Amino acid sequence: MPTGVALRDVREQLFDAADRILLASGPEALTSRAVTDGAGCAKGVLHRHFTDFDDFLAEYVLDRSTRMDARTAALRAGEGTVTDNVAEALTSLFGSVAVAIVALVTFRDGLRARLRETWPAGVPVLTGAAELLADYLEDERSRGRIAAGADTATLGAILIGTGHLLFADRTGPRPAPEDVRRAVAAIIPVVAT
Repeated sequence: MPTGVALRDVREQLFDAADRILLASGPEALTSRAVTDGAGCAKGVLHRHFTDFDDFLAEYVLDRSTRMDARTAALRAGEGTVTDNVAEALTSLFGSVAVAIVALVTFRDGLRARLRETWPAGVPVLTGAAELLADYLEDERSRGRIAAGADTATLGAILIGTGHLLFADRTGPRPAPEDVRRAVAAIIPVVAT
């Protein structure tokens, strides 16, 4: 890219490039050079906006976590069936870059350390989604659509763990919708579907 050319929304360009790299090649391919090349900008651009590459990665993970949370937050209690709603939310969450982000956080010690400064435990994409699922299940429990004694916080975490196991192989075939639905149905104590 020629110098002196103004870049619009450079953070988003860099984050989108990171998405493409993670989805295509995995965390081992995510380097500052690959990101800037993928965004069509000079390497110095990344370092003008972030203190170092781990700072970029931490901001990227937190940004993508917020976007994943928005997808999961779209769950509406009282609509459709609980099992279908949760199965669709898990498919949407893990059909995105979420699985690759989990691998990225696992792969990079410096990134985990940087995330701990603002995120106390777990992987932001997954722990945030587990909390949102727990909130949704709590709403459904208050409506009598899942068992009154259900521990919604534990169910949210179990569903995220199960979803991650189902979708963990980003290079293999995706699980069939009926497999996701069957797993969800086995976990949630549904009273009325």
